[in-house]
Amino acid sequence: MSIEKHCYQHGAVTTFEHSVRVACLAVYFADRLHLWRHVDLRSLVRAALLHDYFLYDWHYDGDGSHKLHGFTHPRRALMNALQDFELNEVERNSILRHMFPLTPIPPKYIEGYLVTMADKISATRETFSLARFSRPQLAPVPERLALTAGVDPASVRSASVSHEQDSRGEAESQEGTR
Repeated sequence: MSIEKHCYQHGAVTTFEHSVRVACLAVYFADRLHLWRHVDLRSLVRAALLHDYFLYDWHYDGDGSHKLHGFTHPRRALMNALQDFELNEVERNSILRHMFPLTPIPPKYIEGYLVTMADKISATRETFSLARFSRPQLAPVPERLALTAGVDPASVRSASVSHEQDSRGEAESQEGTR
């Protein structure tokens, strides 16, 4: 999950922060709706924390591979989570179906609906926050954390450096126009 601390998800919120917010909000909803007899807390929290475990920055896709991110990231998050964790059926389904109704198949379990609802509310609040206009530059993903299956670690590092330089150039040009 350390990789998630180096990628923005919505506005000025990292994927890690977003996932923690979704987990807290999903637990809050379960409590306020008095669902404890129907909800497995462990599965709810794990599904919420892993629902966006896709481990890439979807805002930067020089090759166009993330254009359909909203539709494709649940499966990628599930595949990554299955590599790193043992997941039960509730957790798997909640991760895979959290983008409903953007993806057409709804979750099977209450935990999935709670994650879906918490995700939509969190994403909306984060996207429309005024903090998005002054978000700080994130450090690139450290090479030792980068997922490099089939990728040269030097290219990961150079892509991060080039992204950082592009961002600095944008900031400098904005400073010059003020």
